[in-house]
Amino acid sequence: MTLNLLVAPDFAPENFPGWYMLSTLLQQRSGLRLHLLMPADAREQAQMLAEGRADLVYSNPFDATNLIRGEGYRALARPAGHSNEMVIATAADSPLQRVEDLRPGCRIAVTNNFDVRLIGLRLLEPADLTEQDIQWAPASSYQAAARMTLGGQVDAGFFLASAFHSLARITRERLKVLVESRLRDISHVLLAHPRVDQAVRPLEEALLAVDPASPADAEVLQALGLPGGFEKMEVEDAEFMIDLMDTLLD
Repeated sequence: MTLNLLVAPDFAPENFPGWYMLSTLLQQRSGLRLHLLMPADAREQAQMLAEGRADLVYSNPFDATNLIRGEGYRALARPAGHSNEMVIATAADSPLQRVEDLRPGCRIAVTNNFDVRLIGLRLLEPADLTEQDIQWAPASSYQAAARMTLGGQVDAGFFLASAFHSLARITRERLKVLVESRLRDISHVLLAHPRVDQAVRPLEEALLAVDPASPADAEVLQALGLPGGFEKMEVEDAEFMIDLMDTLLD
């Protein structure tokens, strides 16, 4: 049996090889075959999901909310000790020193990652800014958002924290963090489609058994950018995260 695993396009490009390493490891240990689907952007991901091509989805928390409640996907696991925090950053030489310095009409670079946008809007509350107060500048990637910020095209950029900290050192040194979230309960999650719920059990067990203390397994996890490995996500954990996402939407 071959299972299609779709990986969210907001995963850092430098970690893509890690998914192929993990896929090989899981196939060896579970006896199941995996085929990776790596959409280039949110639009391609939506098309793959609409076509029913994904048996498993490594999803961002916003999409996970829709897939669990709307499509009946089951949460299997999430990265251990790796929550989805976000960063609002500006150029290092910008006069902005804190979020409160942003004013109505400010320009902010943002990608298609809706969960990052939601968290960012919450972090802008001390500046009394709403979505309508901001001139949004679409960015194709976090690297593009950094270039726009450094080039003065925008006043600040919204970044997934892990993507921000994965930027080249010379780029990070030219940026200034205004605020970084500390939510801790929002993360990416591995989901299984109802049609394969029972079939994925061996793969689920193999994933949870990937051991950060094992040198061979640790190499795979480092390549993924998830050094803590994975932990089981219970139904209650998924519901709590969904409720938190709903709160951010209110």
